[in-house]
Parts: sequence; C-alpha cells; structure tokens
Amino acid sequence: MNQKILIGVVAAVVLALAAFLFIHHHQASADAKDTEATDVPVNQLLTQAAQYEADGDKLKAKQAYDQIISNYPDYDKIEDVQDKLGELNIDLIFSKAQMPQTVLYQIVPGDSLGKLAKKYNTTTQLIKRANNLTSDVIRTGETLRIWTQPFNILVNKSQNLLFLKSGDEVLKVYHVSTGRDNITPVGTFKIATKIENPVWYRDGGAPVPSESPENELGSRWMGFDVDSHYGIHGTLHPEAIGQQVTAGCVRLKNSDVEELFDIVPIGTQVVIQN
Repeated sequence: MNQKILIGVVAAVVLALAAFLFIHHHQASADAKDTEATDVPVNQLLTQAAQYEADGDKLKAKQAYDQIISNYPDYDKIEDVQDKLGELNIDLIFSKAQMPQTVLYQIVPGDSLGKLAKKYNTTTQLIKRANNLTSDVIRTGETLRIWTQPFNILVNKSQNLLFLKSGDEVLKVYHVSTGRDNITPVGTFKIATKIENPVWYRDGGAPVPSESPENELGSRWMGFDVDSHYGIHGTLHPEAIGQQVTAGCVRLKNSDVEELFDIVPIGTQVVIQN
C-alpha cells in the first residue's frame, strides 16, 4: 500500500471515529435531557397530588397520580405511587364523593339497604360506609350515594398479587399468598358465598370456631362458584403473605380481606392467572 492510500485510510478512520463520538455524545445529552424532562413532570405531579390531598381534594389528587401511572410507568418509584393511588381510591370508594361510577338515590317508602344493594349490585357495607350510616335504618326522603359500576378481581399467582378493578381501571393492588406447588386453580370464577368470621373445618371435618386462634380462614371468607373448597380469605399468618403456602386458596391480611369484603358483592368475577 503506497503512502497516499495509507494516509487516506487513516483519515477515513479518524473521521468515522469522530462522527461516532459526536453522535454518541449528542445521544447521551439527549437521553439526559429526556430523563430530566421525565423527572420534572413526575415531581410536579407528586407535589400537586400532595397539595390536593392536603386541601382535601381527593379527586384531583387521584387524577395527578393517574397521570403518573399512565405517562411514566418506568418511574423508579412507581410502586409507591401505585400504593398511594390505591389507598386514595379506597378512600374515595368509601366516601360521599360524586364520581362517574356513583349515583345519588332518594329513599322511597319500602326501601331497605338490602333492596338497594341488590338493585345496584353492590354491598350493604359499602352503602353504609360511603354514607356514614351506623345502622341499617334508612329514612324516606334521605339521599344516599351509591356505587354502581361493577368490580372485578384479577389474581396473578407468579407475583402473588390481587388487583381490585372497576372495568379496566386498577383501583388497588393487594399482596396475597397463593397455593403451594402452584395448586391454586387457574380460570374465571365468581364469588358465590360471603361469610363474616367463618368457621374453619379441618381435614376430617372437625370444626374450628371463628374466634379460635387456630382458625386458618381469618376474619372473612369469599368462596368461588366452581369449587366450594377454594376462595379468598384472611389469615393467621400475615408474615407468609407474598408466598405460595396455602392449600389452594388466596389469602390476604385480615385488614385487607375485610376491606375487600365490604366492597365486592356476590357475583363478582375473579380471574386467576399464572
């Protein structure tokens, strides 16, 4: 190779390297700017949400958190945002706030909480909690706020998570325990029975009363329609939440299952997936 050709080759290599470094530098700068552009809106939305909550405007706080979940799913603290949004959604469900999923109903003679719950496919507990009722007594002419949009439940076994949903919207994410050796059934079910302070029957049929510290069902039971042996219930072992340790049921902390029990009516769809 003569000297002129060699010089040309070297010059081409130098130019190519310079071009690569130039592009890489500008791409890194662009990436840094994109990161900053992402961080600023998230921080602004978090500040707004906190201020709305402090002002008592939970609906606007919800909207701010919803924007973060929708627009910034890669935010490094997205699980914290999801937890805050979940608690806020539950507060709203149990509040008098008017939302697209609710109606105002004026009581007429002959009404009862049971009739209203059946009419709107909700629970008496939810009606009572949303309207600060301390008894089952309702009075003609009184106006009640009632949730009308159906709830549904999704359980992901591999993550040991339960998603409370209304339509396609995830309202809250709960940590659960599922069946050891992956025995929790996969499929679509409906809640067929709901029992407060259930009696547990050991293998062999010996009953264990609800007040017993040996009752494995905890404080609530919601049984499935396909197989009465499976359902969603509380636990004596909150330390095992997040593990695959049950005989096939879905376990929640008692405080979580009590919350869920008050929200979802009989007939609620439950989808369990791997």
